[in-house]
Order: sequence, then C-alpha cells, then structure tokens
Amino acid sequence: MKNKLMKLLVITLSVFPAIASAQTTFGTTGRWIDRIGDLIQNIIPIVVAAALLVFFWGLVKFISKAGDEAEVKKSKGLMVWGLVALFVMITVWGLVRFIQKELNISGYTVDLPQIPRP
Repeated sequence: MKNKLMKLLVITLSVFPAIASAQTTFGTTGRWIDRIGDLIQNIIPIVVAAALLVFFWGLVKFISKAGDEAEVKKSKGLMVWGLVALFVMITVWGLVRFIQKELNISGYTVDLPQIPRP
C-alpha cells in the first residue's frame, strides 16, 4: 500500500506543473507530442537491450545449471521470453519503417494545425 501511494505521489508531482501550465517546456500540444516521441526514441534501445540481456541471462543459467532439470526448464523459459520480446520489437519496428516508406513519411515530427487566437 505504501509503495503504491509513493508511486502515485511521484507521478502526481511530476505531472502537476504541466497540468497547471507552469512548465514552459510543454507549452503547446506539438511540444507534448515531440517530447513523447523523444522519450519513446530513447526508451526503445533500453528495452531491446533488456530483452537481449534476459536472453543471455537465460543462456548463462542454462549452461551453468545443466544438471538440474528444474533450473534448465526455468532458463529455457527466460531464453524463450527474451527471444519473443526481441522478435515482437523488431517486427513492430520493421512494420513502422515499412509504413513510413510506403506513405513517404520521414522522421517523427508531426505538424499540428493551430487554432488562431483572437
């Protein structure tokens, strides 16, 4: 309970300035989208590296625990989930690149229409 409350508090305090429009770096919707795109661009390599790490950790456990059937089964599971995660991420990446190429979309910048202000 205390852990959930702490997470909620951290999320609330980190988002509150943006909601109150007191934070100048998130002034418009376009900037929000750019920030989210930048965040995703930075997180993707970390997630791919984590999936690769899970696979290799399973491989190390598979080799080191070769005599114990229960540990071998667990390590096979780790390797399978690591490969599944890598396959899904690379497949989605390939589909996104294919769609970008076919629709002639370059980059990730989105030009949003602006509402004229009086």
